[in-house]
Formats: sequence, structure tokens, C-alpha cells
Amino acid sequence: MYLRPDNLAAALAALAAGGRPLAGGTDIFPAGAKGDFIDISRLGELRGISRAASELRIGAATTWSEIARADLPPGCRALQQAAREIGALQIQNAGTIGGNLCNASPAADGVPPLLALDAEVELLSAHDRRRLGLADFILGNRKTALRPGELLGAVVIPRPDAFNASAFLKLGARRYLVISIVMTAVALRVQDGRVAEAQAAVGAASAVARRLPALEAVLRGKPADASLGLYVGADAFADLSPIDDIRASAEYRRDAAVTLMRRALDQCLAAVHRKAAA
Repeated sequence: MYLRPDNLAAALAALAAGGRPLAGGTDIFPAGAKGDFIDISRLGELRGISRAASELRIGAATTWSEIARADLPPGCRALQQAAREIGALQIQNAGTIGGNLCNASPAADGVPPLLALDAEVELLSAHDRRRLGLADFILGNRKTALRPGELLGAVVIPRPDAFNASAFLKLGARRYLVISIVMTAVALRVQDGRVAEAQAAVGAASAVARRLPALEAVLRGKPADASLGLYVGADAFADLSPIDDIRASAEYRRDAAVTLMRRALDQCLAAVHRKAAA
């Protein structure tokens, strides 16, 4: 069965009856999944980016191309960089932020930059609406906290202006259409020449992408200059549990994560200094 409801209420009713949501289909179709699909890609209630109070809200059916082109604050630059790295342009035009999160791949490029921004997800059903932190939503490889009949309606960034720089970097075997070997994201708030706040995450190095609280604590208060990357040491990545597979060894992933994080910090500082000089 394939349904394309014309409003959110109808979509939620169909999901309650046992349907499965479908947006861009860039994960579902290659997997050859079968079942009763509810196409939510045209629902206006689930599309677009908006500001309300101190929050930035991204509808779950918003495509990566739309995110990449949007006028977003500097703290969201990492998310936009990730948007441009997901598949090729055709995938970015169809794939959605909600689908990326619900697929819950350890190598989902959208997850680390959202973790670094303390993102939350809004979950909808025919009878309820609730919010979860992204870290509490993705439970493991292909596992989420979605309940039967529930739909991811939006991603919410609670403090979109909290950071004045962010960066995302991934390592793959080639430039596009590649599963990440490892990826890093960091968001910084630089004030009076020092790091006032730092939030960092790593993906494809554990069953789920992980924040790095030890590294964040080390970076806070440090001078925002070329020496910042020197504070990124392997010990800050000790809690990760990368795997050995055909793409890379666990040891290589750990080493690469350190290097990518240093480069991401350099990108952030370069952005901060360009703005100060403008």
C-alpha cells in the first residue's frame, strides 16, 4: 500500500493504523524495504526552516539541499557542511533530515553536527507530541526511541545563536557517494580571544555518534589561536568504540578522529578571525 495524505492529521492517522513513513526514500528504496508506506514528503507542516523565540526549527521533511542553501547562523555552518557531503546532489535534493536521523546509521552525517548543537527532536502521534534530546532519540545502530504510530516532525536547535563558529569534516574513500570512515563536528563560542564554550561530537566511531565532554572541558578557556588544536589528544576519544571493517581499522579511525577534530577547530578559528577582521 502507498498513501500520500494531504495533511498531517491524515498522515498520523495512517501511521496509527500501521503504516510506515516515507520522505525522500534514499535509504528505504536501496534497501528494498516493503510494507505500507505513508508519503510525507509533500506535507507543508513538515517542511521548511523557521525561527520561533530562541529556537531554530527544521521540519523533518526538509531536504539537505534546502538546508545547505538556507540563511543560517554561524553555529549551524557544520550542519550545512554536512548537508553538502551527504551522497551526491541528487541525494541531497531528495533526502531529508528526518530520514537521516530515523535511519539511525552510525555513519549518518547529519548526527554529529546536530549533537554538537544540543539538538532535540519533536515526535508526533495522533494523540501526543513530545520532545527528546537527539542523544536520547538515537539508541543504537538502526535503533531509535520512536514509538508505534509516532513520526519525527521536526528537529529543534535550542540555541541557534550560542556559537559564532562551527565546522564538520568527514573522511571517506572518495569525495561523494561514500559511507564515512569517521567524521567530526565542533561548535565554538569565542569571546575576548578565548574559547568561552565548545561542543564536539564524533560519528562512525561507535554504535552511535558521541559527544566528547572531556575534550569540551579541555578546550574551554583556552586561547582562540593556532595552539588550540594542540589540546586535542587521543585521551579525549578514549570512550569511543570504533570497529574494524573493510573501510578502516579501529586504530585508524581513532587517529583520524583526532586529526579531523584539529582541522575542524582550525576552520572555526579561521571563520572567527575573518569576521573580526571584516
